[in-house]
Amino acid sequence: MRNLEIIIIGGGLAGLTAGIHLSKKGISVTIIEKNEFPKHKVCGEYISNEVLSYFDYLGIQLSHLKPTTITKLQFSTTDGTSINTKLPLGGFGVSRYQLDFYLYKIAIENGCKILKEEVEDVIFDKEKFTIATSDGTILVADFVIGAFGKRSNIDLRLNRNFIKQKSPWLAVKAHYLGEFPNDLVGLHNFKGGYCGVSKVENDIINICYITQYAAFKEYKNVNDFQNLVVKQNPHLNKIFENSKLLFEKPLTISQISFEEKLSVENHILMIGDTAGLIHPLCGNGMAMAIHSAKLVSELLIGFANNELKTRADLEKKYSKLWNFNFKRRLKTGRLLSKTLLKPKLSEALMRISIIFPLVLNTIIRKTHGKPF
Repeated sequence: MRNLEIIIIGGGLAGLTAGIHLSKKGISVTIIEKNEFPKHKVCGEYISNEVLSYFDYLGIQLSHLKPTTITKLQFSTTDGTSINTKLPLGGFGVSRYQLDFYLYKIAIENGCKILKEEVEDVIFDKEKFTIATSDGTILVADFVIGAFGKRSNIDLRLNRNFIKQKSPWLAVKAHYLGEFPNDLVGLHNFKGGYCGVSKVENDIINICYITQYAAFKEYKNVNDFQNLVVKQNPHLNKIFENSKLLFEKPLTISQISFEEKLSVENHILMIGDTAGLIHPLCGNGMAMAIHSAKLVSELLIGFANNELKTRADLEKKYSKLWNFNFKRRLKTGRLLSKTLLKPKLSEALMRISIIFPLVLNTIIRKTHGKPF
């Protein structure tokens, strides 16, 4: 077995999962994460059940976090016209605050080293990576996994294509206390965006919406936008009016890009949102992040065991697996988003779905994966 030194840049869902998998097999892993744990993140906080068997394999016992069990979907257009359906696989709701912290503790128990630093530069030369951090630390690794999220200064360093242009998307998330079914995830349109609503642990409602910045900038702040735009959907108005904000103020993130990304750049193996971001309305970003961690971990273990002979073989296989598992789902998500943001097309899709419920089920299947 080859002795490998792996550095994972980013300690979010994908990075921590990869760290747990690799360290479980005895591979040396260092995770570099600039933020403290636990920490809230802008996220829909719904995970498809496709991840469950993999989590069992890793020894991740989700029951400790007391997630909600979600089996139903409600989808509505801007005027409140809605349709309800069962989710083929179902899923669960758990906050990133709890889940990431839990995975962080497992990673440490498995022997992962975790550095609280910010990566300044990554250089690949003569089959080795050199990583420089903000405090002057220099690290050397055989492989680097990029798990640094939706947008990072590292993307700028790598001159990645998507980072060269401004993205029109802004996301807002907060936790609330109020009345909402435990087993339901709601996806509700409003003018210029859409909103996901579901329960996480401790009877908390997670509300996360995404909107085009052009629609948002006409208003002074998040509260005005919610009151004058988001609440125009009757379902969202009812939820907000009967819920109490638990955060001091909602979290926001801007410049979210859904453009295509490469899964391997400058020999860095990208996973999670760093490799490709699916529109939140598809409700599957967290499952995809976890799945990508599995794919890259298995290939690196295969390389360590001499099943893959060269770095080029590994990179080629990972790109192929990424495209096979996610490329079509990402494309469907982009197409669906464009449709829903056009009121006439959105209403037509709703009318068709009401008459032919299989249409909505087909969309769900095309944006969700199978158990892995």
